Amino acid sequence: MVNIDDLGYNVKKIILTASGGPFRGMERDGLRAVTPEMALRHPNWKMGHKVTIDSATLMNKGLEAIEAVHLFGMTPEKISVVVHPESIVHSMVEYGDNSVMAQLSQPDMRLPIQYALTYPNRAPALAPELDFTKMSTLTFEAPDTDAFPCLDVAMKTAGIKGTACAILNGANEAAVDLFLKHKLSFYGIYESVCSALANIGNIEDPTLEDIIAAGEAARRFVLEYLE
Repeated sequence: MVNIDDLGYNVKKIILTASGGPFRGMERDGLRAVTPEMALRHPNWKMGHKVTIDSATLMNKGLEAIEAVHLFGMTPEKISVVVHPESIVHSMVEYGDNSVMAQLSQPDMRLPIQYALTYPNRAPALAPELDFTKMSTLTFEAPDTDAFPCLDVAMKTAGIKGTACAILNGANEAAVDLFLKHKLSFYGIYESVCSALANIGNIEDPTLEDIIAAGEAARRFVLEYLE
């Protein structure tokens, strides 16, 4: 883990951007009957089914916040999420002088995959380049955590030391799989994750084996929770 504060960058905040998924703007009551087929119709990205459902629930941004906590030594209070439906700005860093640096590119998963494979070098692009003269606007809004409570529970879990994040991740994986099989409702994903967190004990100073076991226990719990 790299602690950003130790590098002297004076980072004030990491800002993660979310597209809002296929249900952006919908309220909680309207989301109760959505189907996997509806949730898989992402407006901007072509991704695997699991990640696309996480985008629909906004759990993907909660998981990214957890990653940022562990990768950069940031506290959850220094990580925020904004909805950016154009998916051009992919992340931002705010510094102590209130200046902000942003990473921009076309919404194309080939770019982050390519960079992961070629890091620290940047190979010739597979993704198309940005044409700023053709972008009419970039918009940002606060996420609706009442309609998409998975983001809220993940952000809260990010600050808990121990196996809690492994429990959240394992429960979400099992719940998303069941949702895709039409065995669980859209909000059943959130309810399953909350139930797993409430019923599986958190180990505050875990070994790697404890972390793996916590994820497996959460997956089993979600399957048993529905029986």
